[in-house]
Amino acid sequence: MKLLVVGAGGREHALCWALRHDRPDAEIYCSPGNPGTAALATNVPAGRGGWDASDLSDLSDLSEQLAIDLTIVGPELPLARGLADHFRGRGHRVFGPIASAARIESSKAFAKEIMAAAGVPTAASATFTALEPAVDYVDHHSEPLVVKASGLAAGKGAVVCGTRREAEHAVRAMLGHGSFGEAGQTVVIEDFLEGEELSVLAVTNGREVRLLPAAQDHKRLLEGDRGPNTGGMGAYAPVTLATTELLARVEREVLHPTLAELDRMGATFRGVLYAGLMVSPTGNPSVVEFNCRLGDPETQAVLPLVQHGLVELLWQAADGGPLPEIRLSGDASVTTVLAARGYPDRPEKDAVITIPEPLPENVLVFHAGTRLDQQGRLRTAGGRVLAVTAVRDSFEAAQGASRAVSDLIAFDGKQFRRDIGWREEGRRVRGGRGE
Repeated sequence: MKLLVVGAGGREHALCWALRHDRPDAEIYCSPGNPGTAALATNVPAGRGGWDASDLSDLSDLSEQLAIDLTIVGPELPLARGLADHFRGRGHRVFGPIASAARIESSKAFAKEIMAAAGVPTAASATFTALEPAVDYVDHHSEPLVVKASGLAAGKGAVVCGTRREAEHAVRAMLGHGSFGEAGQTVVIEDFLEGEELSVLAVTNGREVRLLPAAQDHKRLLEGDRGPNTGGMGAYAPVTLATTELLARVEREVLHPTLAELDRMGATFRGVLYAGLMVSPTGNPSVVEFNCRLGDPETQAVLPLVQHGLVELLWQAADGGPLPEIRLSGDASVTTVLAARGYPDRPEKDAVITIPEPLPENVLVFHAGTRLDQQGRLRTAGGRVLAVTAVRDSFEAAQGASRAVSDLIAFDGKQFRRDIGWREEGRRVRGGRGE
């Protein structure tokens, strides 16, 4: 079997690891890949990396040349630009939604329309493309509120505003000054939801779903959930908040209605539908956002808990066939992201990285923003540099092991959170669901 992973980050490194774990005899390729994926797969070029029409064609040509059996697309941008359409149009099997279905991530305004039509619980909102009506809406809105760039903004397009003044500043930055470029030309302003966030990743053929272990991401840069939003500073799985009853409600009230509405409008979704949820203090789930792909860094925490059946599940979902069950471990996983100095605004690059060898058993270091220099030394090449995942038989042990290895990895300017899973930790201390 020949498998191709599209992408170059920590999610794609985790995908290559999980595919190799599930099918040791498979030929795995990654385009463009990174120094971490090179140890598990053959890295191959992916055009200029802008995911324009020529890149999509290059990848389709590559799939034909290598006789790839299944392509798994990691990032949202190539999906939003029609990579799955391109592959399917040429008869290639691809795991990832077509562009019309990927709009559920590439347009928050579209996602709100889908949820309204499907009756999916989410925050009340309004959508704007002009500055003055948006400012007027903010002036009459209760505090706090959330301002979101509708388009793709690398996980950084949502601004939680404690006051109307802060919200007006965010609106003027997006619609007046173009702070998020094309992504911010349409703005969604919505009510602030109280509660705890939860990431539910559902593999789907457009009708059925198979849930991966529920995870919790940590978006803020600093400990205690302070500082600016990032693409994600860490994650853990599973989450005790995600009870069997809650996940059944999410399937019934969120996932199935959304998939049915997409299918009704001719945008059948095959791939991973990621539901970013807010669970209220009374236990009711509401959708904060949808993604059209595996999350990052949730993937790095979730996939090491899949013991068997991943490739078959992705294959059947891509074909629209009946979804098989997967076998999950009973362990816990904690992922800590190591970021460069200056992240998320102006990350510094080119610092030399030292990773201790050998790593402790069941500790994985996934590469996200790294490169090899001419002397073969590993250097930083992005904002989020590495993700340290520890798998242990308890949450506490996984948390400690991830933190310990994160301490040992060295590069100038390294920053990371030492409190990944702090809500879970508090829940366990209290012996309840937590706040």
